[in-house]
This record gives sequence, C-alpha cells and structure tokens, in this order.
Amino acid sequence: MLRTLRREWISHLILIVLVFLSLYPFIYMVLTSFKTNGQFYSNLFGISFPLHFENYAAAWGAISKNILNSVYISVISVVIITITSTLAGYSFARLRFRFKGFLYMSVLALLMVPGLLTLIPLFLEIKRFGLLNSYWGLILAYAAGAQAFTVFVFRQTFASLEEELFEAARIDGCSELRAFWQIALPLSKAILGTMAIWNLLSIWNDYMLPLVVLSSPSKFPITVGLIQFQSQFVSQTLYGPMFAGYTIASLPLLVLFLFTMSSPVTK
Repeated sequence: MLRTLRREWISHLILIVLVFLSLYPFIYMVLTSFKTNGQFYSNLFGISFPLHFENYAAAWGAISKNILNSVYISVISVVIITITSTLAGYSFARLRFRFKGFLYMSVLALLMVPGLLTLIPLFLEIKRFGLLNSYWGLILAYAAGAQAFTVFVFRQTFASLEEELFEAARIDGCSELRAFWQIALPLSKAILGTMAIWNLLSIWNDYMLPLVVLSSPSKFPITVGLIQFQSQFVSQTLYGPMFAGYTIASLPLLVLFLFTMSSPVTK
C-alpha cells in the first residue's frame, strides 16, 4: 500500500513539474507585459508593482488591425474549406460515379507534396488571377491547400457511417443532398469541429504565404504584423508593450482552446 502511494506521489510530482514547465513561458510573458523597463531589469522573473496596464493600450493600438485581419481571413477560409471538403468527402464515400477511384487517389497523392514546394507556383497563380495584395488571394489559396487532407478525413468519416441509415432515407424518398444534411453532418459533429479547429490553427499561424502575397501593412495578419510590432518596440527597448502584444496575440487561440475543451461538439 505504501509503495503504491509512493509511486502515485512521484507520478503526480513529475506531472506537476511538467505542467509548470509548460505553463511558465506563458506566465512569464504575462508578468513581463505589466512591467516598465526598470521593473524588467530589476525583477526579471517575478511580479512587480505597480502594474502598468498602459502597455496593453499601446500594444492594442499597434496590432488590433492585424488581429482583425487574421480573424477575417481565418474564418472565411475555414467556412469555405468545411463546405467544399464535406461535400467532396460525402461524394467519395457515398456516391457512385465514373473515375471515382482515380480522382480520390489523385487527392491522396497531393498529401505527399510538401507545401513549401508549391509556394512559387501558388504565388504565380495568385498573380495571374490578379489577387496579389488582397485578402482573397490568401483565402482561396488556403481553401485550396487544405482540401486534400480535409477531404480524406471526411471521406473516412462518412464511409464509416452505417449504410442502413442512408438506405432507409432513400426508401423514404430522401435525396442525397438531404441525406448529407440531415444524416451525415449531424453524425459527424465531432470531426467537423476538430477539422475546423485544425484548419483555423494552421491558417492563423501561417507566416510564409501572407509575407509573399501581401505588401500593404494594413492587410497583414497577426503573424506578419507581430514582426513589425516587435521591431518597433525592440528598437525603443520597450519590453512591456512588446510582451503585452504577444499576450494579446495569443488570447484568441487560448479562448478558442478553452471554449472547445468544454464544448459538446468535441465530445
């Protein structure tokens, strides 16, 4: 009994240490965001009073537009990806048509192509369509780039559903589109939420494509805007506003994570 308790105590202690090591960079970022330069140098790792909330006002004024740009680009891209990939996944899973196997294998083949290799051809296509320095150049590129993996996941999900459900619906006169809307989608809420979050995180954190496509600072998403923001405050050696900006930039994803952790969609 004592040996079991000792093992559990050691396991809990190790987990507590690992959790602290994981959370400490975020805690350090938040603590530093309330400091002046004097407080930063005199108390590097601890909390210092008084707290300087004006750092957040300065940071928000510098990156608020970039955050709104990221929200706009990410949300519209995820909506397009979800609509198109669910329809394609349902078609590959439930419909019969010519060259179905060939088309599906062609989609799977795209998974083997590293995204970085498509950067130059993608840039040329965006330029050819006249979408350089526009939100839609990014949105359509993200929507196209996420199709292969998302279609694969939805195809596997819809194929795993019981065929008897769809046969009964067809006997009752249900069309394929209605079966997709009223049977397939409600039974796939968990994977819908998972893939939406997956694609949202990928788009939100992308740095390379916005840097290549966009040229106007007013259109930069948060990943590119943070680089300008950092250079602005590092040149002035103002660590408080700089870390406040990092904190603000991380809040949308933190809120999304906390919300989806308690959402019934993910259960």
